[in-house]
Amino acid sequence: MALFEYFPNYIWNLSVSIAMESGAQLGEIIDMCKPIKDAADAGADAGTPAFMKQWAAMGDKLIELAAEDEAKGRLFSASNKLERASLYLITAERMQGHGHPGRKETYARARAAFDKSTQIGRINRERVEIPLDKGTMPALFTRAPGEGRKPVVVFCNGLDSCKELLYWTRLPEELARRGISTLCVDQPGSGEALRLQDLPVDPHSESWASKAVDWLEQQDNVDPKAIGMTGISLGGHFAPRAVAYEPRFASGAVWGANHNWREVQDKRMQREGENPVPHYWAHVHWAFGAKDQDDFLARSEAMNLNGHMDAIKVPFLVTHGANDRQISPKYADDLYDQLVNSPRREKVIFTDREGGVEHVGADNMAYGRDLISDWFAETLGGKTA
Repeated sequence: MALFEYFPNYIWNLSVSIAMESGAQLGEIIDMCKPIKDAADAGADAGTPAFMKQWAAMGDKLIELAAEDEAKGRLFSASNKLERASLYLITAERMQGHGHPGRKETYARARAAFDKSTQIGRINRERVEIPLDKGTMPALFTRAPGEGRKPVVVFCNGLDSCKELLYWTRLPEELARRGISTLCVDQPGSGEALRLQDLPVDPHSESWASKAVDWLEQQDNVDPKAIGMTGISLGGHFAPRAVAYEPRFASGAVWGANHNWREVQDKRMQREGENPVPHYWAHVHWAFGAKDQDDFLARSEAMNLNGHMDAIKVPFLVTHGANDRQISPKYADDLYDQLVNSPRREKVIFTDREGGVEHVGADNMAYGRDLISDWFAETLGGKTA
């Protein structure tokens, strides 16, 4: 199994593959990518304005087509088009450098399309705002069907994902099928929390994850003794850290281990490994609220799980792709080896036999999605059949 590699650079191919895994239509992908194939030769950073223009134009066209469906009362069809519009606009937005002209407006259109799709499509996700010590943590709450209190999983972002992309992994759908609710969060340093509130990354993720647990405990359809946590990509730092220091979590998992992200930054400065987004250093400075590289390196010093994982005393699952070009599979070994007090620990490295070998399964999310869903069903009290 391999990444869909249409362009000569990893960053663009990663974005296209994530979009395909998130519900894009292949014909629309071709229509967006074909006109900008030559622009990619200028480099991942230099060509991104052309990328944004094509993807945003497709999103805007789908918003127009959705309005035509809506005028005819075809609301489910309109919702389907708005979902893809939001996906393409989010993909366009996240490829741009911080402060790029039109970026804020593109993000606003993406969010509006997503919210309208939720409403007219009657989609099982509710937008909520979780109070933090400063500001709020916007989130999407997907409820498991049926009456009574249900297990729930907190699902957090990586470096440059957002709660909408978390929802589009279809993990909330698979968890709901297994009787488990999901809370997809835009934690500080990601999504709305960063873009609209300027809340930077907090390496001590238990500070905001605990606020999510506080909120969940107040919901009458949540079992407070069956709350789990997972994260994707850089969420592979945040989720283990939160589970280690928030004792109310009953189970944990990572979709990609990010055991020592601070060390990864040192390697990237030596030009080792692939970057996940264009304008990489400018993006991490923004996400961490850093004024320059030295400030960023100081702020990211705590992005290292060594010495913390023996605090995890609940079941924990480690997953990673064997061919991850961003984060070495050795970090999955480090995380697993240090879970010495977990009563049930498991490590799964996805290989070419099944797929999901690239970073967070961008080549095929099906295997990670199924495994993590089953893990939480088994450890939180859901069902696997």
